[in-house]
Amino acid sequence: MQTVIPLSPPVLLPITGSLVGFPVRRVYCVGRNYAAHAIEMGHDPDREPPFFFQKNPDNLLVADKTFPYPPRTSDVHHEVELVVALRSGGADIPVEQALDCVYGYGVGIDFTRRDLQAEAKKAGKPWAAAKAFEHSAPVSEIVPVEAIGHPANGNIWLKVNGELRQQGDLDQMIWKIPEVISELSRLFTLAPGDIIMTGTPSGVGPVVPGDTVTCGVDGVAALAVTVR
Repeated sequence: MQTVIPLSPPVLLPITGSLVGFPVRRVYCVGRNYAAHAIEMGHDPDREPPFFFQKNPDNLLVADKTFPYPPRTSDVHHEVELVVALRSGGADIPVEQALDCVYGYGVGIDFTRRDLQAEAKKAGKPWAAAKAFEHSAPVSEIVPVEAIGHPANGNIWLKVNGELRQQGDLDQMIWKIPEVISELSRLFTLAPGDIIMTGTPSGVGPVVPGDTVTCGVDGVAALAVTVR
């Protein structure tokens, strides 16, 4: 069937050591998945059921690692996250089978219009305007599982202009990667091409135009972004 308007091109993430790309279907995000971050955001860090929100595939900042400061905000925050890329999916995936769905891993930044998020929380409204705006999720190359295995621990960090702002360890996740995949599959039918941003450690804070943001997960990937 022909279309009345041109089809949007697929969003492709580069894959380390490969000339082919990883096509993105959906982008899921896990909220408050590190205890220290839950505390700094004013929440109880006890192991409550995880909650999820979404960004759009075209929110990913892939080729040009320049982040344009978004409109309608004066308080954009950085949140560094381990990124999980799925090769397969399904519904009600058992925890013990969840890692079989993973193609590879990367690192990303969940940029957040914190002032808009605070207004939405106060009014009991969705977070879409705070989270799912243009260029709000810079993402590194995806590194296949065959190259690094499944990282269960490792230093995750972010610096702004060389100053360390966020630092934690993957083993500090409240909900581990297999559990996140399993729980998410109880709410949505996961599929190849889905991306999961797995939460951020404490230390989130503002960025302003002119800042250089560098981040990484040791042994996985690194990323550098300039705010303009």
